Order: sequence, then structure tokens, then C-alpha cells
Amino acid sequence: MKILSRHFSSLVSPVPLLILLLLASACNKDEAKTEKEKEKITIADADRIPLITINTNGTKIPDEPKIDAQVTVLEKGEETFTGLIGVEIRGSSSQMFPKKSYGFETRDANNEDIDVPFLGFPEEEDWILYAPYSDKSLVRNKLIFDLARDLGGYASRTEFVELNINDAYLGVYVVMEKIKRDDFRVNINKLKIDENTGEDLTGGYILKIDKTTGISGGALNELNSFTSPYPPSNATMNQTIAFQYEEPKPEDITAEQRTYISEYVTQFENALASDDFMDPEVGYNAFIDVDSFIDFFLLNELSNNVDGYRLSTFLYKDKNEKLNMGPIWDFNLAFGNADYCGGGDYDVWAYRFNQRCSEDYWQVPFWWDRFLEDPSFVAKVKTRWSALRAGVFAEGAILAKVDGYITTLDKAGALDTNFETWDVLGIYIWPNNYIGESHADEMDYLKSWIGNRLDWLDQAIGDL
Repeated sequence: MKILSRHFSSLVSPVPLLILLLLASACNKDEAKTEKEKEKITIADADRIPLITINTNGTKIPDEPKIDAQVTVLEKGEETFTGLIGVEIRGSSSQMFPKKSYGFETRDANNEDIDVPFLGFPEEEDWILYAPYSDKSLVRNKLIFDLARDLGGYASRTEFVELNINDAYLGVYVVMEKIKRDDFRVNINKLKIDENTGEDLTGGYILKIDKTTGISGGALNELNSFTSPYPPSNATMNQTIAFQYEEPKPEDITAEQRTYISEYVTQFENALASDDFMDPEVGYNAFIDVDSFIDFFLLNELSNNVDGYRLSTFLYKDKNEKLNMGPIWDFNLAFGNADYCGGGDYDVWAYRFNQRCSEDYWQVPFWWDRFLEDPSFVAKVKTRWSALRAGVFAEGAILAKVDGYITTLDKAGALDTNFETWDVLGIYIWPNNYIGESHADEMDYLKSWIGNRLDWLDQAIGDL
């Protein structure tokens, strides 16, 4: 076409020439598109991310209960796993999106739960397929979980995958470990139903502060939760903080165990609220692992997690041990991805959510304001922040992780196929604070936000 245009350039009028040029441009674009399609077809197996295929034999996957299905995993062009599962839709507010997240458990031929080393993770039976949708970067949850493990504690292991369900391609997902008691997850004692006295009663427990999604009956009661006697700071609607029993489950926990863990948490809160709260012997230090609380604080502040401290918040207590904060969970609205209550800002404290949104139903416990009244706690925060900024939280280290994720997805062709399947770029998806016209725009925003956040926190933590 270029030769044809040049050949006729002296023989035709400007308007037909313009038409020829436009045709040539269109042909070039079609050729580029064809080349791009060829590249997708010829992606090397070594560059592909795992492909998970679920077959429910035509049955629609419900919110609950789990239905029977078969799963196959293809890695680097080879089938590495095939088996039976029970699968259901999971999530709370995310269920509004057409791209659903799923929970599944691996099962044997008798339809009993069975531990398997799924995708090479330590053997377990409970898994999550998280669907990045409003997070158009696709990487926010994976980033924070990787950073949390780099801090030395447990956080869910993750792996990018592509997902097919009943021959429908559903784009990029993240396989995640479900939070539960396990030697390779939250490694605490398994509390048995007959352990109701003495040191046996002291652990292990997992609690959570969260919405009531998934609770039988959908409402809190004395059998599945207990309520803090202390109101959230700055709350204006008589809100309360409830702690749900996660491990043992409400249907398994005994009356003695409920009494023990609820009284332990209340004793911690009493000590924190007391005039002697800074005393190392009778204050809050006697009840909690302070280092775990500080790491939890810094991860939520690093990302300005708008849900931080008040939703998807876990605590655990092992036998004869203090209360620990974590593991972290659910950061898809963090790193500047929420347009409410300061969630998009890089220059606000996440723990001061109640000051910005005092009427929100879910509030932050009073703990964090009180901790920061203790010079010893503040000194530990500053020391830990300084050490992390020289390593794990160095801007270059964080951005290298982000770039690595995108390189992996791009080489696999998964970025293109995901956004061809879910046309969300350039469109507001609740609760986006920023709307990029391309995935590259979204990544530029995320990386710029992280840089600004680090700079602000350097100053803000120094001023505590």
C-alpha cells in the first residue's frame, strides 16, 4: 500500500490520496493486530501462568453451599493436577461485580476433604480464587501479601493464574491460601472440644473483626461473637466493635473456650484503657505481642488500607502465648484505590478513619490512638519503620516487585486477555479513586502513589 500511494501521488487529487493514506493506515493497524494475535498464539509454554479449569457439569456456582466440580491445573503446558473440588462464590461487597471470586476445597473420591499441595503450596484443602476487578492493576493483594511475608510473619501465599469455568475464560485471578489454623498457615495449637481447663484452654484461637457475610443466620450473637465494652474513638452512631469466633468455629467452640478468649481480649482492652496502660507489667504489654501489632500497623499505613483495622481484621492467640495481630487480609481497596473516607489519599493516617467517617457502621477500635500515646510504642514504630525503609519498604524494592508482576502477566499474554474479557479500563468501577485509560496508566498511578505515600510516611512517622 505504501508503494501504491507513492506511485499514484502525482496522478491523483489530494482527496483520493488522503483516502489511500487512510486505507494504508488501516491496513497497517490490521497487520499490527494480526501480528499481536499471532504473538498470543505463539506464547511459549514457559512464559504462561498456570491455567485453572473448573467443570461443574453445567451447574451454576452459588454463593453457598459448595457444589461438586472437577478441577484441572495446567502449568507450563503440562497438566500438574486434576481432582474433585467443592466450589462456591465468596466475598461480600465484591459480589456486585460480574467477575466473581470463588472459594473451593479439594476432595477425594469419597467427596471428603483432602489436603493437596495445590500449585506447589504446602498441603491443605481450603483455597481461594480471588478476582481482581475494581483493582485494575491486578496486583494490590499480591503485593501486600508478599511484603507481609518479607517482614517475617505469615501471610497468604499467592499465585497469578488464568481461570476457565465451564469453557468460559474469566481472566486473571490470584490463588490464595485461606486463613486458617495449620502448620503452614496460622501455626497455632488445634484446640479440641474437651480442652476446657488449665493451660489447654489458653489456645489456639483465631478471631476476626469483619462483616457478617458467611455467618449462619447473617447476624451476630453470643454464640458466634462477643462485643467490646469500649466504643470506637470518634464514633457518632453508637457503633460497637464485635469479635467473631473464627477458630474454633462457632459450632465447635465450647462455652468455656468462649468465656476464656472473650475475657482475655477484654482484659487486654481494660489494661490499654487504664491509667497504667504503659506499665510493662500490668499494662497492655502483658497481653499482646507488640511487634505483631506494629507490623500490622505499618502494613495498613503503608497502603492506606481504607478497610484497615475495622474489616477483614484477624487476631490469633496460641497456647500459653500472648494475643497476636494478623494475618493481614483483603487489600484490594488499598494503595489509593478508594474514593471515600480518604481512601485515595496518600497523606492521611488510615487508623484515623473514624475521624473522617464517624457515621460508618464499621469503625476502627480505640486501640491505635491509645498505643500512640505511649512513647515506648512510638519509639518501636519509628525503629521498625526505619529498618524496613532500608530494605523491604525501600521504594526501589517495592516497585521492583510491582514491575516483576506485570512482566510476568505481560509475557504470559494475560494482561491482554484479561482486559479483553473484562472491559473496565477507562471506566469507573466502584470505588475507583483514579480511572486510567490503559493498564499502563493504572500502573503509573499505583507506582506514583506508592512513592508519594512513602515520602509522606517518612515525615509523619518521624513527627509522631
